[in-house]
Amino acid sequence: MLTVAVTGATGAQGGATARALLKAGHRVRALTRRSDSPAAAALRALGAEVRHAHFDDRASLDAALIGADCLFAVTTPFGTNTATETRQGAALVDAAAAARLGHVVFTSAAHADRDTGVPHYESKRLIERRLRGSGVPWTVIAPAAFMENYASGWTLDGLRDGVFAWPMPADRPLTLIPAADIGAFAALVLQRRDEFTGQRIDIASDERTPDQMAQILTTATGRPITHQQMPLEYVRTRSKDLAAMFDYFTTVGLDVDLTALRRDHPEVGWHTFADWSAAQDWPALLSPPAHH
Repeated sequence: MLTVAVTGATGAQGGATARALLKAGHRVRALTRRSDSPAAAALRALGAEVRHAHFDDRASLDAALIGADCLFAVTTPFGTNTATETRQGAALVDAAAAARLGHVVFTSAAHADRDTGVPHYESKRLIERRLRGSGVPWTVIAPAAFMENYASGWTLDGLRDGVFAWPMPADRPLTLIPAADIGAFAALVLQRRDEFTGQRIDIASDERTPDQMAQILTTATGRPITHQQMPLEYVRTRSKDLAAMFDYFTTVGLDVDLTALRRDHPEVGWHTFADWSAAQDWPALLSPPAHH
């Protein structure tokens, strides 16, 4: 039985990893800034130990890692910026090295080890570099585009009007993965350290074009939905970072070897975009947002 410290435990990737590890019978130490949140309470109810920790408070990280065997590390620039993400990632890696952990699994982004020019891939690339030089046994898992993004934000607003607004051409394929599969794969890597140490693996569970996604969403929601290519200029007014990412998706694309992943790691139970879409509560998601 492992004792695994999980950062971002109240978020999508950390939460999915924590649940997969608990289900497999391991001890989970959920690190979060908000130990009184509903997400933290839900993890406690599943048997996780919830610890307060903040990336910018080194002492809290050191205390949270004492006695842990390994760490699941996730960082994000959203809500802050890429400089903050890089700094916090470095603090986490340094704390893991000081605690002499047996293994760190860092979740990055598919292709973040290449020259993408995407700001939040570059920040992850710097953290990956720090991790490789830390002396701690490491594995980097690098997910493709999150399926969860299709049920939130501007995409969800568009779906309410029957439009799948996505800043890519209708026929350009994109590799996708849901949080549950990231968590299942992370748990697999943590439990089979010897097999995965020193590896960097891009992961995805499906590949679909925006047109195909619109068709799948039509079936799942029971409403006609058509793809509309949102102009990159519009995205750029909201976020230069995301505009750079969609530009990369369109020009280079995220190629991930789905066939090899399914063949080599069937126990992950990879979900297609259709599987994921069918499992969402679309009536609740698509009801008009409450005006306060």
